[in-house]
Parts: sequence; C-alpha cells; structure tokens
Amino acid sequence: MLLQLNFSEGPLADMISSFLSGVPKIVMAAVIMIIGLIIAKIVKKAFKKLLVKINIDQIGDKLNEIEIVNKANVKIVFSTILSTVLYYTIAIFFLIIAADVLAMPAITDLVSQIFLMIPKLLLALVLLVLGILFAEIIRKVVYTALKSIGIPSANLIATFLFYFLFINFALSALKQAQISMEILSQNISILIGGIVLAFAIGYGLASKSVVANFLASFYSKGKINIGDTVTLDGVTGQIIDMDSTSLSIQTADSTVVMPMSMTSQKQIQIHNK
Repeated sequence: MLLQLNFSEGPLADMISSFLSGVPKIVMAAVIMIIGLIIAKIVKKAFKKLLVKINIDQIGDKLNEIEIVNKANVKIVFSTILSTVLYYTIAIFFLIIAADVLAMPAITDLVSQIFLMIPKLLLALVLLVLGILFAEIIRKVVYTALKSIGIPSANLIATFLFYFLFINFALSALKQAQISMEILSQNISILIGGIVLAFAIGYGLASKSVVANFLASFYSKGKINIGDTVTLDGVTGQIIDMDSTSLSIQTADSTVVMPMSMTSQKQIQIHNK
C-alpha cells in the first residue's frame, strides 16, 4: 500500500498559502520602514543644524546653570533633544503606515496612540522648561531683595520658594501630558502646606530679634546718623557704622557693636557737636 500525501488541501496547505500571500506585505512594510528611517535620519540632521544656527542651545545652557539641573549631572542640549524627538516622530509615522500595510489594526491603533501623545509631551516639556526658568528668576529676585535688607537665611528662603514653584510647574506639566497625578498632587499640596506652616512658625520664632532690629532701623532712620556721638545703654562714643541689623560705636578704647533693637528699647542720648 502506497501512502500518498496531498498538500493541495488541508491546514498545512492553508498555512503555506497564507504565508506566501503575506510575504509581499511583509516586504512592503520592511521597505516602508527602511525608507522612513532614512528620511527620519536626514531630517534629524538638517533640523539639528537649523536649531544650532538659531542658538536654541542657549536655553539649555541657562538650564544647566540652575542648581537642580547641575546637581542631577544632566547636560541639556535642546538641539539634540528636539531633533531626536522629530526623528522618532517620523519613524513612528512610517511604522503606522507599515502596520497598516500588514493589516494589523491592533498594532496600528497602539502606535497611533503613541504618535498622538508626542505633541502633548512636547507641550508638557515646554511648560516644564518655562516653569524652571521662571522659578529661577523668582529665586534670584527674592534672594537679592532679602539679602539687601539684611534678612538672614535669604538663600534658604529663596531656594524653598524655587522648589515650591518647580513642583507646581512639574505637576502642571504632567497633567498636560495627561498623566494622572490627582492623588499625588493632593498629597504633595498637603505636604507643602505643612512644610510652609512649620517653616513660618519656626523661622518667625528664630528671627524675632532680627525682625526687631529691622523695624528699629526704620524707627531710628533720620534720628541718628553715622558720625553722631551718642550714649546708648551706658556706652558713649561715636557711631562709625550702621545698617539694618546693628550699629557700631567707637569708644575711647574699643568698638562696641549693638543690635539696632537697642535704639528702640533703650534710651539713647545724642550729644551736641
């Protein structure tokens, strides 16, 4: 008895037929992807040259100088970042076409969703960058203002304000990217509120004398001046230096530094010249 195998019909024949009919689609999809990657690479190089020419990397240089970025040991080069994003955007676009050629709707839908997320992520990135730059500007302004009027811990207060603004901008950026942060944002808001309250109470108690000196400097403004000979708390001498927190009195044999609050708490006698 001869065993005859017939491959013209049956599951194996159907599988071979399906594979052979799918080969042209696979080849077409591969060609589309190769062409897409070549185009993406060419466009990436041209776009990067354009970005370098318009000096967009100066924004990255400013960000690299900010403490939070500097400590992260990350160098931000916007020409590289944006050109790379454009490269993958073009590549994903051709991947969608290739998946459509293969008649694979599941992959097409998945890649399409990723493609539609790119503009949202770019907008979130822009918001985050602007937020960091704005927070740094506010930090410098606050630090300079507090330092000029003699408030202690000016750097601490300015840095705290920077991170407060940065966290809020970061949460807004994540929200723009449609990343669910509702629970985390609520917890962070509570945490920040608690830290602010504790800081305000602690700093208020610790700097009570400093505030008193600061207010006394306004009280004494115009009443006593450098060069006046005064008697303050039993010390007689000439005022040789005075700022918002203290004044220095030169006596016959020494220099006495007193807090400005003494001018409002103690009787001060100004001697006629």
